[in-house]
Amino acid sequence: MSKRILILYTGGTIGMIQDPVSGILRPFDLEQILAQVPEISIFGYQLDAVAFEQPIDSSNMTPEIWIHMANIIGQHYHTHDGFVILHGSDTMAYTASALSFLLENLDKCVVLTGSQLPIGHVRTDAKENLITSIEIAAACDEHGNSRVPEVCLYFDYQLYRGNRVIKYNAEKFEAFHSPNYPPLAEAGIRIRYHSNAILPKRMGGLKVHRHMSTAVGSLKLFPGLSAMLLNQILHTPGMDVMLIEGFGAGNAPTAPWFTQTLGSFIQKGGLVVDITQCHGGSVELGKYETSAALLQMGVISGHDLTFEAAICKSMFLLGLGWKGEKFTEAFGKSLSGELSKF
Repeated sequence: MSKRILILYTGGTIGMIQDPVSGILRPFDLEQILAQVPEISIFGYQLDAVAFEQPIDSSNMTPEIWIHMANIIGQHYHTHDGFVILHGSDTMAYTASALSFLLENLDKCVVLTGSQLPIGHVRTDAKENLITSIEIAAACDEHGNSRVPEVCLYFDYQLYRGNRVIKYNAEKFEAFHSPNYPPLAEAGIRIRYHSNAILPKRMGGLKVHRHMSTAVGSLKLFPGLSAMLLNQILHTPGMDVMLIEGFGAGNAPTAPWFTQTLGSFIQKGGLVVDITQCHGGSVELGKYETSAALLQMGVISGHDLTFEAAICKSMFLLGLGWKGEKFTEAFGKSLSGELSKF
């Protein structure tokens, strides 16, 4: 029986065509995209397609759209063997992270991909990314189970766990890196899967979550940060979680105004998560004097989470209605492979 794959087109460079007069990139429909890649027919898969009524630039992505995407996958889950999401690269890592939490107990492959050049461009990377993503979404092991039963991201011959990637380059075809986790697969003459890096099949049946909270803020620490700015950010109405990008292993200023302002926010019920602004490595609260105070006041360690995963995980947990100790406990657990074991 041939595999049945659903392609969801949200927008992005992969589905753009250049206006010959103005030179501006504008979207065109999914059928035109697939027509550009006749090689797909060789697989013999049954391909179904769903496209957003109005393709969006990924810079306009929102949690509401993430939930809409999760619902589409949920609606087609029992009739399809795998899923490919065509998405703009700018916020693809956020969407991949969000879906990894929204699609609980996922045991089929969801691949996000896109391109740096439009699919009609002579030197485009879109064709290879699309062809290989479809092949990965359909891949099964000897027992008929999905080879990669998780949300992942494919770009430039590398398959990554979706909640482990960052977009690091705006120009290279190699646009994404996974600084703290190895690739799930690499495409060359054949696709080489790294089974020890892939999540095991999960039991219990798919559960699609339908709530995320945007009561989350972030602050990247920098030398010269003022007390006034910190105070204004922490007094933003309706903010439940503050994500701080600390220096190195999660370090922060030891000035009294900084620790007192942060401590006051926590005492009033706010939650503070500390991640490193370095692309690789992990937060180790208490390792240095400059993070010991954070540990003592109850700041939550983000360990080796990417910024994208930390933001989306916070939105997800708040969407479940979890705050206080319940949020803190859940944040420290790996829900879908987003955290290394510590």
